Amino acid sequence: MIPPVIDNIDYLTQSQQVKERFARLKERPVVLSVEKLGKVFPSPGGNVTALHEVEFEVFRREFMCVIGPSGCGKSTLIRILAGLETESNGRVLLDDTAVTGPGPDRGMVFQSYTLFPWLTVKQNVMFGPKMEGKSGPSVEADARQWIELVGLLDFENSYPHQLSGGMKQRVAIARALANRPRILLMDEPFGALDAQTRAQMQSYLLQIWRNLDITILFITHDLDEAVYLSDRILVLKSNPGEVDEIIEVPVPRPRTLDQTITPEFIATKRRINQLIHPEGSEKQDQLPFPRMTVKGDDVE
Repeated sequence: MIPPVIDNIDYLTQSQQVKERFARLKERPVVLSVEKLGKVFPSPGGNVTALHEVEFEVFRREFMCVIGPSGCGKSTLIRILAGLETESNGRVLLDDTAVTGPGPDRGMVFQSYTLFPWLTVKQNVMFGPKMEGKSGPSVEADARQWIELVGLLDFENSYPHQLSGGMKQRVAIARALANRPRILLMDEPFGALDAQTRAQMQSYLLQIWRNLDITILFITHDLDEAVYLSDRILVLKSNPGEVDEIIEVPVPRPRTLDQTITPEFIATKRRINQLIHPEGSEKQDQLPFPRMTVKGDDVE
């Protein structure tokens, strides 16, 4: 059974604008459906359950973030959705068709830089369509369109080693979009970037999402990033990875960095933190470290 969406969040009141936005969202077709998904990894010490009966839906043109504590199975989940990993039980449906392997209907952007270093920016973006058997001037024209969309037309003939980290990820996004996928899967794509570049990339991604018919499922470990980007946030708990809660983000769109200090933003972030770090977890995180300083030499 798909877990209920938290409509009436008890820690803050949704505005009428936000309620109307989610009402419109739920009227859209379901693009991605995950049903009782499970994943078990064998190990010398016994089987390890990474995911257990995970269920949720993603609507057309929705931006959903997935967040949870370390080891909750976020990356395993997105690899199964991409067809790069096989589930142990359950199923994934994309437009009511079972996902059984990789396909052009799903674009994937990883945290690490995965561009082909021997190809130029344009050649990297053209790679997917060419693998689908497309050729001719139209492929190059389409590639230039996607490169222009991410603001890198002046670098179309550059190689990956000539680009900054943020520029590489913009090319990776353009390459993923070149096959015109139904859904864009992103596994902590900005995790390796510095804070300033990360904020810039979040802005770029929201602009791209607003102007394309694309649905995005975005894995992150950053609470601010999850609240800033998403319509809804899927919170996983670990050992095993299960759906803890699905939160509708009550922060109005369009989003700006100024909203990160609003009561809605802060309350949503606090709720996620409560789920990921429940009361008493701080004690479990304390190291058994003996005191090695002079008595009275305190720093707090």
